[in-house]
Amino acid sequence: QVQLVESGGGLVQAGGSLRLSCAVSGRTFSNYGMGWFRQAPGKEREFVAAITKSGGNTIYAGSVKGRFTISRDNAKNTVYLQMNSLKPEDTAVYYCAADELRSYVSSRSANYDYWGQGTQVTVSS
Repeated sequence: QVQLVESGGGLVQAGGSLRLSCAVSGRTFSNYGMGWFRQAPGKEREFVAAITKSGGNTIYAGSVKGRFTISRDNAKNTVYLQMNSLKPEDTAVYYCAADELRSYVSSRSANYDYWGQGTQVTVSS
């Protein structure tokens, strides 16, 4: 059983930064492509960023490109999301997810097999 635990969320002013972490346990971390998604109140869950198993390829949603950076440390079984220049519209619960099948990055939530419980990010104006 794969377990994902997010941390690093909190309250920050617009223009500030946060780094989210997602620790993965239960199976070999490097076997999984990883993604970050978010869900704001009253909205559907949306894709934020994803990274391949080796970390060699990444993709981003247009709304965060240039501000957010996804990375992973396979030795620490952890994926990160560095969020800079935060905006109030970035306020959401952020989830990490693991994809055990694909060798390419995916923005489709249906392609992810395991999910964390989420961490709240609130950006004040």
